[in-house]
Amino acid sequence: MAMGLGLIGTGFMGKAHALAYRQAGAVFGDLPEVRLALICDTPADKATEMARQFGFSGARDNWRELATAPEVDIVSITAPNGLHCEMALAAIAAGKHVHCEKPMALTLSDAQAMQTAAEQAGVRTMVGYNYIHNPAVQHARRLIEAGEIGRPVHFRGWVDEDYQADPELAWTWRAKRADAGLGALGDLGCHLVSMSHVLMGPIDSLVADTQIIHPTRPLASGSGRAAVENEDAASALVHYANGAQGTLCTSRSAWGRKNRLDWEVHGTKGMITFSQERMNELRLYRNQGAPGLQGFSTILTGPAHEPYGAFCPAPGHQLGFGDLKTIEVARFLRSIAANEPCFPNFTDALTFERVIHAIDLSAREGRRVHLNEELDT
Repeated sequence: MAMGLGLIGTGFMGKAHALAYRQAGAVFGDLPEVRLALICDTPADKATEMARQFGFSGARDNWRELATAPEVDIVSITAPNGLHCEMALAAIAAGKHVHCEKPMALTLSDAQAMQTAAEQAGVRTMVGYNYIHNPAVQHARRLIEAGEIGRPVHFRGWVDEDYQADPELAWTWRAKRADAGLGALGDLGCHLVSMSHVLMGPIDSLVADTQIIHPTRPLASGSGRAAVENEDAASALVHYANGAQGTLCTSRSAWGRKNRLDWEVHGTKGMITFSQERMNELRLYRNQGAPGLQGFSTILTGPAHEPYGAFCPAPGHQLGFGDLKTIEVARFLRSIAANEPCFPNFTDALTFERVIHAIDLSAREGRRVHLNEELDT
């Protein structure tokens, strides 16, 4: 019997989820059948129109009705960050599997509550760190594990955008800690942390600093300016549990950067580099052969890098952002069918979010933070 999907939110990520659930079965073929049951947004006429556009059977303007509806088996949460915890807890209490966009919650205590509730209820969870599902990234992980660049010793990562670079951009809820939580770290930095974790393993400790580049922004009403309470940029020096070190940097005020998620893994015998804006390529350097012939080689993803071949039989034809979300959905559906955890679930995402909150804590208290300590956030 087909599983019913309930989708909360119809914006950018809501549309990405809707498209991914619609096409995952067609791409992979071996997945449980999903029925697009209910969609939720406000006002009601908008929900009805988006249900028509996305292909859902019904619409609601009350998310609690969706979360408890008998025809819904999976609740997909793409609402603003501050609503994630309440929505997820309600869905879990109703026995639903939960697919939640990142970050899980505004605070670690809320994220912990979500993880505990899911574990106790025995439901399956997935958090939307779709970049780590890229076949290029997974190939890089396999190369590192196979020792192709020797022992990994250093990670350098950047994730930058310019959506808050303009100082005269109007103040919104994203600038308020009570509504948005962390700033660049919650929006962007958590993606870099997830990538770092996949390639290097868990972070053991870090020392960090943050920066509010534009302390105030004009109110949309034109009646003055309001304070920006969370960070525009952050940087951290990290120590990994495997003994390697690294740097993580993020900014939401970096002019010209649209989706810069770049990283390098340095090893004792070579290195691997990647840029999200060229997401179908890896660059690999190995210290082998005559010095005059050594150099970076470019690996262009294709059917040899699973699951690229499920989308296209020809290399060089490129996957895109939406395809990564489709891979994410496929892994979640397989997890539900097998009744086994998938990656990254609420437990994994809680690990990532402990890191971004540790960066914030280190910056506020001016000290090195160890990830095994109690974090006050």
